[in-house]
Amino acid sequence: RHSIARDATRFTIGPSSVQWRGDHLEIDICEMGVPLPLPVRGTVKVYPSALSTFSAALDDAGRHRWGPLAACARVEVEMRNPSQRWSGHAYLDSNEGDEPVSEAFREWDWSRALLSDGSTAVIYDIQQKSGNDRLLGLRFFPDGRIDEFQPPPRHGLAPTAWRLPRRMRSEGINPVRVIEMLEDTPFYERSVLKSHLFGEDVISVHETLNVPRLISPVVQRMLPFRMPRWA
Repeated sequence: RHSIARDATRFTIGPSSVQWRGDHLEIDICEMGVPLPLPVRGTVKVYPSALSTFSAALDDAGRHRWGPLAACARVEVEMRNPSQRWSGHAYLDSNEGDEPVSEAFREWDWSRALLSDGSTAVIYDIQQKSGNDRLLGLRFFPDGRIDEFQPPPRHGLAPTAWRLPRRMRSEGINPVRVIEMLEDTPFYERSVLKSHLFGEDVISVHETLNVPRLISPVVQRMLPFRMPRWA
């Protein structure tokens, strides 16, 4: 707790911080890498096309909520260590809960795709711990409009290196293709996929969270090494 501070415009976590600067969100990164303790330093600036207060319940009881703060945005990244810089399309959202995720969920698959008109399509495919599956399909436009849509059928994907099962919703019969793995852990994966949505071939950022694996004693013992707290 002593490493965290927040006010109306700034949120500080240890040596790193997130701050709202009028027309953009500035993320100042000052961390150490894992497993090699090399410095990770840089600044990320997120410029929203529109800000949103939209929120959707992820579970039947409404104890877990998700919403995009800026589903359509532009990002500028300038890293000092390692020396890298780039810019492009960005997406920023928020999850909040009144209880741990282990109380409500078994698994979810989430994805967001940039469409040719500049809108962003988000699919949340949720398996609850008790109750029926929940499925969200929402399209966010640069001018702030939001439309619901019925997500297409579910397609199975090859398991990850940790044998984590995962799924993706896509139109047509063509298989979904994994372009790049961004993060691969025993309980969570994030990847870049090629799929089909609204009649287009789209590039989607996709994640799978497996809650039983997350709360397993083996994974819980691994987390302090994967996400250390540097003094």
